[in-house]
Amino acid sequence: MNRKVLVLNQDNSPISVCTIQRAFLLTFLNKSELVKPANGFKLHSVDQAFPMPAVIRLNRYVNVPYKGVTLTRQNVFKRDNLTCQYCGTTKDLTLDHVIPRSKGGKTTWDNLTTACKRCNAKKGDETPEKANMKLKTKPFKPPYILFLRDLSGFQCEEWRPFLKSKRQ
Repeated sequence: MNRKVLVLNQDNSPISVCTIQRAFLLTFLNKSELVKPANGFKLHSVDQAFPMPAVIRLNRYVNVPYKGVTLTRQNVFKRDNLTCQYCGTTKDLTLDHVIPRSKGGKTTWDNLTTACKRCNAKKGDETPEKANMKLKTKPFKPPYILFLRDLSGFQCEEWRPFLKSKRQ
């Protein structure tokens, strides 16, 4: 049972993802309510069957500090779909500073991209334009909702109405 459950705050804003066991417990203890069951799946006890949760809403509003996606090597790879943004390969991946650090480039979401070792070496200490290389997608900082929806490694049709973002 490795499915995940989307957790909504009381105002229907997505705040996290949890396990089915945790979601069921929150619902069973009346700390949350079932918003959408997982299509056709049930949880069984000795003498009862319960709908398996796909989306739950907390009964109390939880003040959540700003949620952003942390800039990490793995998150950049996830954003770029584990693909070199120059040639499209999925082998020997590394990070590339679009504007090299030696030329004032920073280590930010907008300046980091996934590149294979071959393309990274070919680009060297130049910008993509000077190296005559074109990026497939421009680097961007993924919004938290987009990260939950597309990059969390789990896709669930029941989540779609709650995870709309500006980048659709």
